[in-house]
This record gives sequence, structure tokens and C-alpha cells, in this order.
Amino acid sequence: MSTAEHGRVMRALVDLADSLVADYEPSELLQRLVDECTRLLDVDAAGLLLAGRDGTLQVAAASSERVRALELLQVRGDDGPCLQAYSLAERVVAGELAEVQARWSGFAADMAAAGLRSVAAVPLRLREHRLGALGLFSGREHVPSGEDVDVAQAFADIATIAVLQQQAVHDSRTVSAQLQQALDSRIVIEQAKGVVAAQLGLDMAQAFTLIRDHARTQHLSLKHVATGLTTGELTARDLRRRGAPAAPRQRR
Repeated sequence: MSTAEHGRVMRALVDLADSLVADYEPSELLQRLVDECTRLLDVDAAGLLLAGRDGTLQVAAASSERVRALELLQVRGDDGPCLQAYSLAERVVAGELAEVQARWSGFAADMAAAGLRSVAAVPLRLREHRLGALGLFSGREHVPSGEDVDVAQAFADIATIAVLQQQAVHDSRTVSAQLQQALDSRIVIEQAKGVVAAQLGLDMAQAFTLIRDHARTQHLSLKHVATGLTTGELTARDLRRRGAPAAPRQRR
């Protein structure tokens, strides 16, 4: 990692850490975290899984719809690098598709179908508590540098703090409630994506871009905008009228 790249990573980590001392929305911070991973690290996509109240992993954030679908397939198949990183609370790296095939045969086919060929995953954990996993995917076969994996773990640690901040970690019921709150926020965001997609004739990726851009330009949280869309207080056309960039329509 060059000096300039190191500087960008440090600024991103500091900015994310700074957000923890202010009022923040966990689901928005987790989305920002995966976006920063793809911007700063030598990877093409990232996804973050969190454990719900029953211990089942769910998608909390993803850098693209492609990776969100891939993470869902991993959870449904109950096998893959992120599940291993979560269950063993350890880092997992597979630099070649053949290695992915040898270790997680079903997931390898899903990765190949998504145009991805290598993966690394790091756990979200705090002492004995396992909270989830952060997955990093690349369209080429390569082993990420130890420095990149260290940075990914730092991002995962920030995600852990974001979910558990100001809570009694020893109380497992409180921990589960905090995890579920982040997941519930994501459900509202997914519902809002569907509303925007239906109202404007967009795909889900374009709908999310419109919601995210509106939230950023209006200095609102993703959950706030998403809730407005799902309750009818806000329409998809409102997003465009208030300055968010228009997303291209899909051909029908």
C-alpha cells in the first residue's frame, strides 16, 4: 500500500470512528463501511452479515445488488467463507476459485455466476461474542495483502463498535436487540427500494442509488428517507425534485 493509499485509509477510519461519537444510524454507517471497503481496498465488492436474535445471519449491508444476492445465497446454503469466519471467529482467505470450490463447493458456483473468483472474510466479534462477518470479493484470482486484510478487520471492528456502542455487552439479550435493530432498519431500506423501483420503473440497484444520494444531499439518514417512502410521506419523484441525481430508466 502506497503512502497516498495509506493516508486515504487512515482518513476513512478516522471519519468512521468520528461518526460514532455523534448521533448516527447503524444501518447507514454499515452501508458506508462496505462502500469504503470497495473504494479503498483491492477488491471489487463487499458485503456484511449480522446475526439476528435467533443467531441466523442476515445481510446488513452490501456494496451492490449482485453481492447482496450472493450473500443471501451463502446464508441459505449454510456454507461459505463468511459463515466460516463467523462460526470460527477467524479470518478466511481463498485466492483462487479452485480453492473456493474445494472448501465451499455450492458457494463456488454462485460466486462464479456472479463473476467473482476470490474472497476474503473477517469476523465481527467482541471477546466471546460473535456478531457477524465482513466479506470482500474480487473478480480476479488473487490473495489480498496482509495489510488489506488488517484494514478490513479494522473496518469490521468499527462495525462491531457501531452496533454495540453504549450497551451492556455482557447482557446477551441486549446485544441481540441491538443487532436486530440494525437488521430491522435494513428491512425498511429494502422495502423503500421496492417502492422507488415500482414508482420510477428502475431496477433495485438504481433505486438504492437514488435513495442514498437523496439522503446524502439532504443530510438525512437512510432510514429516515426509507421510512418516508414506505409510509407514503415521500414519493420517488420527491427524491428527484429535491436535487438527487436522476437514475436512468430501464427499457420495458
